[in-house]
Amino acid sequence: LGILRLGSIVNFVSNAVMTGFVAGASLLIILGQEHHLTGYSPVGANQWQKTIDWLQNVGQWDMTTVAVAVSVIVFMVILKRIRPLEKFAAIIVLLVATIVVKLFQIPVELVASIATIPNSLPPFMLPDFSLVPQLALGSLSVALVALAQGAGISTAVPNPDGSKASASRDFVGEGLGNLAGSFFQSMGTGGSLSRTGISVGAGANGRLGGVFAGLWLGLIVLLFGSYAELVPLAVIGGMLTVIGVELIMARVPSARLIFRTGEWGPIAAMAITFLTALFIPLQYTIFLGAALSLMLYVVASAKKFNLQEAVRLDDGGWEMRAAPKTLTPGQATVIVVQGLDFFAEVPTLDDQMPPTRGAKGAVAVLVLRDMHRISSTAIRWLERYAKNLKAEGGLLILADVNAEVMATLTKSGAVEVLGAENIIPATKRILEAEEQAWDAAQAWLRQASGAAQ
Repeated sequence: LGILRLGSIVNFVSNAVMTGFVAGASLLIILGQEHHLTGYSPVGANQWQKTIDWLQNVGQWDMTTVAVAVSVIVFMVILKRIRPLEKFAAIIVLLVATIVVKLFQIPVELVASIATIPNSLPPFMLPDFSLVPQLALGSLSVALVALAQGAGISTAVPNPDGSKASASRDFVGEGLGNLAGSFFQSMGTGGSLSRTGISVGAGANGRLGGVFAGLWLGLIVLLFGSYAELVPLAVIGGMLTVIGVELIMARVPSARLIFRTGEWGPIAAMAITFLTALFIPLQYTIFLGAALSLMLYVVASAKKFNLQEAVRLDDGGWEMRAAPKTLTPGQATVIVVQGLDFFAEVPTLDDQMPPTRGAKGAVAVLVLRDMHRISSTAIRWLERYAKNLKAEGGLLILADVNAEVMATLTKSGAVEVLGAENIIPATKRILEAEEQAWDAAQAWLRQASGAAQ
């Protein structure tokens, strides 16, 4: 996907959706620590139900675990407020809390209770390529999920130097990483919001931060792998809780901006994306958010249509006014069309355009300077309007038509219906095409008037 430059698909995910997604994912990081923070494992079909069960069973919480977790949270918050120690807060908390728990033999769950960490790296092993047909579809789904979450992270944590992140390069990087990992028994991986938060909090400000984190991890596993089993789960839970809160607080300005715009669409998209993160897996949440973004795009595209009348003044200038209700018989009316790139806007155009009935000998000049492409629906409407106006003894002229629209009109055969002489192409000079169309309209009116006499 990265080689095909498909990273641009993330451009169709709006800021509102990304804000809701990142906030929801950050909240899930916090709620996912319920067991580590209290020693009680909640049950439920989704995270929301687990949280309710967790709150309903406070009596089953292990107070020793709670005390360790709260101490870690307070300690980490304090260290982050001390400027010289801010970047080292995570490692200091991890080491100090682990040593204290070990020295005083505090009875809390350790990493050893869920995993055994050997003092060695995973051995090199060739993948079983015979499984490729069976795993192809599933691996594609996993890849799409990883890429979607990675795109969300790059939006939540922009490059420190202000440069724009390349989603396509991120896709390539994740793909190469997974290819290399497959030779060392690695699971499919993608972007991690919690790991990114820890890296940024530790002072990472570039791509090499992740590289050195991997190198240090490999060295630590080789030399001190078994010691990692001594880390209390309450310490990890407390640290991730702080990271989750920081990630949520970082999205507050974006959420405030979305609310201040006062548009219900983006607000609803943000709220829906945020809330669904508590009920359905994150991979489905981001896809739902993308669908909401596309819906908002379609709605916004349909609403950007605008129709105005350009009135020629005595001094030769132009004045923009509201769209006319009727076409004046025997006169030229210049109508500026804005936002007609989308086929769904054609019915609105049909409703707002002055009717042709009764417009005897009128000329309608449609200025299409803002139209970058034209749909078949719009072409059929233009042909019908031109025929109806011609039936009343009038004429339709198109002005400021760009090359792409002109090419489409030619290939579709619409030029034959409209008349090539009645289509004024766009020029580099401002309003030159409009002036040419106005002169053509006046010349046609004079000719029609002379023929009538």
